[in-house]
Amino acid sequence: SMETIQVVLDRKLLKAADLAAKRYEVNRSALIRQALDRHLKYLHELELEDRDRRGYLAHPQREEEFRIWEDAASWPRP
Repeated sequence: SMETIQVVLDRKLLKAADLAAKRYEVNRSALIRQALDRHLKYLHELELEDRDRRGYLAHPQREEEFRIWEDAASWPRP
């Protein structure tokens, strides 16, 4: 279901949104929904990357954990 909200935009941003909506043949609301959806996904990715970064800082890989893969990469190919 959809909810109606009020969003305050400066004139320049509103004009740019209207031009983009026209160019991509969607209405302003659809354009804003798509942009917000993409931005929220981007923020989620940043959170996951930060979580991984903190995990690797707290528990760094030991050389023996990746050495086998480096050795395998140097094997001659048939």
